[in-house]
Amino acid sequence: MKILVNGKEKTVRAGSTLKTAVADEPYVKGTLVSVYLSEEKVIEATRDFEISTTRGTLVMHLNDTPEAEMWKSSLIQSMEGINARWVTHDLVAFGSFKTELEVDRDEYMYRMYDCFLSLGGFDNHTTYLMVAKDNHRGTYGAGHAVIGKITVGRHILSEMREGDSVISVKPLMSETNTENVIVTKDLSLKLEEGYRVETAVCIDLDEMSPEASEHVLILSSSGTITATDVTGSYVACSDDLDVKMPTEHSGVRDRGTVTIRNDGLGTGRMYMYKDRRQVSPLHTVAGQMTTGGAIVSHVSKGDQFTVVTNPPRALSVGMTQAEGEEFLKSRGIKQVRVGDTSDDAIIAEQTPERTLTALSAGEVETLGVPRDRVFKIKLTDKDPEGTHYFRKITGLSHKPIGSLKVQFTFEGLPMVTFYGDEMKGKNLYPTQPFKKVSRGDIGLTNQARPHRGLIGIRLEASKDFGPTGEEAYGTNIIGKFDDDLDRMMDGLSEESIVYITEDEL
Repeated sequence: MKILVNGKEKTVRAGSTLKTAVADEPYVKGTLVSVYLSEEKVIEATRDFEISTTRGTLVMHLNDTPEAEMWKSSLIQSMEGINARWVTHDLVAFGSFKTELEVDRDEYMYRMYDCFLSLGGFDNHTTYLMVAKDNHRGTYGAGHAVIGKITVGRHILSEMREGDSVISVKPLMSETNTENVIVTKDLSLKLEEGYRVETAVCIDLDEMSPEASEHVLILSSSGTITATDVTGSYVACSDDLDVKMPTEHSGVRDRGTVTIRNDGLGTGRMYMYKDRRQVSPLHTVAGQMTTGGAIVSHVSKGDQFTVVTNPPRALSVGMTQAEGEEFLKSRGIKQVRVGDTSDDAIIAEQTPERTLTALSAGEVETLGVPRDRVFKIKLTDKDPEGTHYFRKITGLSHKPIGSLKVQFTFEGLPMVTFYGDEMKGKNLYPTQPFKKVSRGDIGLTNQARPHRGLIGIRLEASKDFGPTGEEAYGTNIIGKFDDDLDRMMDGLSEESIVYITEDEL
C-alpha cells in the first residue's frame, strides 16, 4: 500500500506500523509524529450576504438581532427586484415589501453603513431596507431595527440613484478543510492506504535574523524541542532564557511563524504560532514552519518533537581541522585554518559562529589546538544554577568546546582562577557548604562574597578554602577537572585561554 511520509510517497506492506514509516526519516525516538487519516471539506453559510445591484455589488454582514433573523428567514426573497425608492444625503432606501413589524415612533441613532428596517408612513405593508450613508438620528417607524452593516462595496452607496434596483441577494459560503489527524508517540499504530505521516517540524530560518535563527539552531541542537509553554495561540520553548538578543526582523506573527523574544521578561523564549498575531517589536521573526503544523497544534506541555532546520547548523567546533574542512565544504563554506593547522588539530573556535552569517560570508576561520590542550571536565547536577552559569560563561551552553580565561595564577598557588561575570554572578545563591575540597574541584564564588561569579580550580586539597580562595559559605562546588592538571598548568599564565569540554573527543 502507498502512504505519504514527509511529502514523499512510500510503498509499504499491508499491516505495516508507524515504525516502518519513520525509518530513515528525520525522527528522534520518543518524539511526536502526526498521522493524517483523511481530509473533509465543510461548506457552510456565513453571516455575510451579497447584494447585487445595477450599480455593483454590496456585502452586508448580518448581526444577531431579532429583526436580522426575520430578514434572513423570510425577507430575502422580497429583496430581489426592488428599487432604490429614494436617495438622500443620509441614506438609501430599498423597497418596499410587507412585514409584521410593529410601529415604533421613537428617534434612534444610526451609524454610517448601518442597514436597518423602516416603515413608510408608519405602515408595515411598506417596509424598506435602509442603508445609512453617514451618522445621524431619525424616526423611521420600526424602532431601531438595525440588521447589519455594509462591509464591502461602500463606495457604491455614493453612486446609487433613485430607480437603481436589487438584482439578487444570496448568502456567501465558507469552505474549510477539516483534518482527521492523530498525533502520537506510539510507533505500533497500524497504517492504512493513503495515510499521510509527518515525523518532524521543519523550519525555514529567516536570513534577516541571523542571531535569532542561531538561537533556534542552539535550542534544537539535540534534534528536538521541548514544549515548555502551551496556549491556544502558540507553543513556546523556555529552555534558554539567559541570553542577549538584538532587535532584528519583526513582522506579523502568522500561523507557522517562529519568533524569539528579544527583550523583557522571557528574553530568549522561542514561540511557534498556531494563530495569527500582530507585529511586536519584542519578537524577532526567526523562521517559518513548512511542515509539522499538526504536531505543534496538538502538542502538550512537556512533550518533545523532532525539529529540522533549513539550513542546518554549520558549526565545526569539536571536529578536527580535516573533519571541519569536509563538513564546511558540504555546507558551501570555505575553511581558513589558523592556530594549529594540522589535520588532527581540534577546532576550538570558529569565526563567525552564526550559521547564517557564515553562509553569507562564504568562509570561516577555524582555530585549531592540539588535542591534548582541550581538557575534560565533569559538572555536577547538584547545583543547577551554578552549572548553568558556568556553561553560559564558558560557551558550553551552545557548543561542545568552551573556554576559560585565566585571571590569576602563579607558581605554588593552591588554585587557579578564571574570569567570570559579576552581574550574572548575583544569581549564584549559596549552596551546601563544603567540608573539604579536593584537587581538581571546580567552584564558583557565590553572591555572599564581593567577587561573585569568579571561577576557580583547586590545585591542592583543603578543608578551609575553595577553588576561588573563598571560605565554604562563599563557595559553590559545581564539578571536577577530569584531566591532567599538571599538563593544563604547564606554561599557564594570566590571560591564557584554557579549552574545556564535557564530551569525549
